[in-house]
Amino acid sequence: MVVGIDMGGTSIKVGLVDEKGTVTEKFSLITKDYPEFSSFVAALADKVNPLKAKYDIKAVGIGCPNGNFYTGNIESAVNLPWHGTVPVARLVSEALSVPCRITNDANAAALGEMTYGAAVGLRDFIMITLGTGVGSGIVIDGRMVYGHDGFAGELGHVIVCPDGRLCGCGRKGCLEAYCSATGVARTAREFLAESSEPSSLRAVPSDAITSKDVFEAAVSGDALAKRVFDFTGEILGRALADFVTFSAPEAFVLFGGLARAGALLFDPVRESMERSLLPLWRGKVKVLPSQLPADDAAILGAASIAVQSL
Repeated sequence: MVVGIDMGGTSIKVGLVDEKGTVTEKFSLITKDYPEFSSFVAALADKVNPLKAKYDIKAVGIGCPNGNFYTGNIESAVNLPWHGTVPVARLVSEALSVPCRITNDANAAALGEMTYGAAVGLRDFIMITLGTGVGSGIVIDGRMVYGHDGFAGELGHVIVCPDGRLCGCGRKGCLEAYCSATGVARTAREFLAESSEPSSLRAVPSDAITSKDVFEAAVSGDALAKRVFDFTGEILGRALADFVTFSAPEAFVLFGGLARAGALLFDPVRESMERSLLPLWRGKVKVLPSQLPADDAAILGAASIAVQSL
């Protein structure tokens, strides 16, 4: 057994995972309830240590914002209450008396897919996480790419539209500003403002529109909402074609809430990518949906870090 921990700004999900990828026990903690990291570690130990009498727990894996695989530290994560550099792996390992490894959440998703999901057996692939932001995990020759400082894989901040939308990182035109869930909502608001085209989205206050609203409208046949997904897929497909030139992956795996839009997103992504690829790679690169179960995906991703460490 290994423990997988998905550490987010709102909640921290913890699960006990067996060698087949089955989550046998799980619980969650509210992040803001632990303003000091030491209090979180104490609460975690209170929950996990009693399970040792029932299970042979071998290691812990944590997926978290700004998690550095090399150092085991969270470094300056703006969405967590613990500021500065926090020695997460060391403190959790000491509290639970088992090895602990951490990495950022997108890398965790890639490892999870390689261990339990759509990337089993693939040695060269890129995971693209489409949530509130856009993250990525890059696997080359069966190994995760961490870079010299542990923070490689920020493809969401590749600039796809020079002088385009302001991104949360402070730069303009990042992929994340267009192809995240928040980016889809921004596109919908822009399309609504630029035309008088009828749309069920006009019944939703502009600043309250979400990617879920856009998806539901598109499924019901709303033409403007469908164009939002076509626009998003066009940009993401071009970006994937650019990513192919640098590592020639066998596949891209799309993960996260936005990826659940299915054909609405995948069809324009695949068409755009194929048009934009160099002839050398056309017809060779797959775009696959994640096969991790939605409810446990983040826990399985984190657990796979522990599996890799063993």
